Amino acid sequence: MVLGKRLRHLRERAGISFEEAARTIEVTPLTVRRMEKAEVGLRIPYVKELLRAYGVPSPEVDDFLSMAREANRPGWWYSYRDVLPEWFRAYVSLESEAGVIRLYEPHYVPGLLQTHDYAAALLRTGFPNETKEEIDRRVDLRLRRQDLLAKPDAPAVWAILDETVLRRPVGGAEVMRAQIDRLAESLDMPKVRIQVLRFSVGAHPGAFGPFHYFRFGFSELPDVVYTESLAGSVYVDQPADVVTYLEVLDRMSVQAEPVDRTRTILGELRKEL
Repeated sequence: MVLGKRLRHLRERAGISFEEAARTIEVTPLTVRRMEKAEVGLRIPYVKELLRAYGVPSPEVDDFLSMAREANRPGWWYSYRDVLPEWFRAYVSLESEAGVIRLYEPHYVPGLLQTHDYAAALLRTGFPNETKEEIDRRVDLRLRRQDLLAKPDAPAVWAILDETVLRRPVGGAEVMRAQIDRLAESLDMPKVRIQVLRFSVGAHPGAFGPFHYFRFGFSELPDVVYTESLAGSVYVDQPADVVTYLEVLDRMSVQAEPVDRTRTILGELRKEL
């Protein structure tokens, strides 16, 4: 996405239209548009010819091509493509590159903070017709995503969980106790913040469903909000729309219990189990 935006900037700076760029590499103008929007891979020969047409100096061309080759390499999740829906692949990519992840979850513990048994129970419910081997693959993928929390450059994760998340039984009492313990342990991570939105708050602006907000360390890459349904997902990146979600997160963070109360709340709920 970053390289696509840089290609667009270089083309516009050179005063070259989509049609003129397309003639340079003998493709349709739509192909050039899709390259700039990161809807297709960056074919190295095409990129090389475009950069030359845009008047980019040779050393900069070499650097750009090196980055394009890196961008074209499959992510670590490629080996899980058999159990990774097409519409969710962008999510895993965004999650892996984000510097900040803020989210609201009204139903379940976020995937980044789930235990093995909690994830398995959820996935068995969500995919009742799959074999044990397929479910195991999905669980492995979910747990593999959690590796990013241990990286030196781990993203800052700020989760607001509806009280329902902690009271809805998933996999039985033992699984829930272990899951609550995992959440408590996550609070020891320097970049993880968890707040609980109590039932007593009543109606709140995020009650329509879960959503996740991503911010990145690239000026070319806009903030993105992810929402999903049973049939697929929506990625929102228009600034005015993203700001709406961000304002809702800010309001809910004020309505939720303070972060320093989370450990106490988890302990109380665990005793109930």
